[in-house]
Amino acid sequence: METIKFHSVIPQVFAQRTEWDSQIWNVDATFQKGHLYLVEADSGKGKSTFCSYILGYRHDHVGTVCFDDEDTSVYTVNQWVEMRKNHISHLFQELRLFPELTALENIQIKNQITGFKSLDQIKIWFEMLGIDDKLDAKVGRMSFGQQQRVAMIRALVQPFDFILADEPISHLDDNNSLIMSEIMMKEANEQGAGVIVTSIGKHMDLDYEKTFRL
Repeated sequence: METIKFHSVIPQVFAQRTEWDSQIWNVDATFQKGHLYLVEADSGKGKSTFCSYILGYRHDHVGTVCFDDEDTSVYTVNQWVEMRKNHISHLFQELRLFPELTALENIQIKNQITGFKSLDQIKIWFEMLGIDDKLDAKVGRMSFGQQQRVAMIRALVQPFDFILADEPISHLDDNNSLIMSEIMMKEANEQGAGVIVTSIGKHMDLDYEKTFRL
């Protein structure tokens, strides 16, 4: 997949609006593989909705969301599974980890499906992010910042054309934010992938090629 395109997309919840100041809603917006984007939004402007449309979790909109030139509204469940497994990686704002499992088990659940990264590489990332002592710790007993780092590692154990990082560093200090940014960008560059970072506040300090105001 080379492009994600929003063509005159309006969420149904905003359907009664007559005036727009968005650079994504009700206009044409294109995200290209291999490029770096920031999507900034105030609370209530639809950031989570934007992510859900890309991932196919919601379709409550007018207009079209296209991958390359194919309208995603016609995708089957199997096509969406294939997209999320091999083409779009997502770092969820709410993390979606299993609290009763260890940090490593949360990673391996996904890595066993994709077979994409070695255990040695995963352990290197844990060490780089300062949580190598948490490999066998139950996620439910970890701080949110530690869980955020685990979620980032999980997002990287798959092939992807785009990675969608939703509020990726909201609970991290500057040093861990920098390390996490470097790990994500190194992986994205090696895969030639596009990166879309979304934020309503603190965001990764990167050289964004384009910023969209939602």
